[in-house]
Amino acid sequence: MSRFSETLERLAATIEARKGADPASSYTAKLLSEGVERSAKKFGEEAVEAVIAAAQGDQDGLAAESADLIYHWLVLLARAGVSLDDVAAKLEAREGASGLAEKASRPK
Repeated sequence: MSRFSETLERLAATIEARKGADPASSYTAKLLSEGVERSAKKFGEEAVEAVIAAAQGDQDGLAAESADLIYHWLVLLARAGVSLDDVAAKLEAREGASGLAEKASRPK
């Protein structure tokens, strides 16, 4: 298993463990308690910050913003009830297919 996947699994488990925790004791619990809309907004904000860092050629900034983006993505998935296995299944279904063909096959 890669360092990234191990870190991702640990972070997802930590986020899952924060469900139902006191929002005053944890930023993650606070985000989870605020609803999927708030989680989606935070994810979008972090995506924009990652794009800006990339456009500016800021490698360290892009790495930092990517970490924030992935954290907020995992919070959003947890809040929406979507597991990493659900995401993996979608990725696996696309393996070996042309990206252009896969995109064309999506419902409009």
